Amino acid sequence: MIYLRMSGPALYERVDLRLSRPVAKAEMTEFLTQKAPAEIGGGRVTEISQRDGVKYIMADDSWLLVRPSGTEPVLRVYAEGRTPEMVKALIGYGRTVAESVV
Repeated sequence: MIYLRMSGPALYERVDLRLSRPVAKAEMTEFLTQKAPAEIGGGRVTEISQRDGVKYIMADDSWLLVRPSGTEPVLRVYAEGRTPEMVKALIGYGRTVAESVV
């Protein structure tokens, strides 16, 4: 999907990643915050929000939101980026996080 914003086009993707076991939201939020990367896909992480999961906000306003489901062993991973490559890198990082939890 492409959404147009004041700063230019943005691409969006969402994937639901199955986990082999359920994870507590608070535990996952702490893990994601403590292990926050300095960069993803060559873009610098400038902010971390914990409003609805953990959201890494990049210098160019791209972002990655990793949100554990409250009802099933699933991590919902949302990404918005300026290029297809950045969206792919963000989703890839989300997959890496899911694999590290199992």
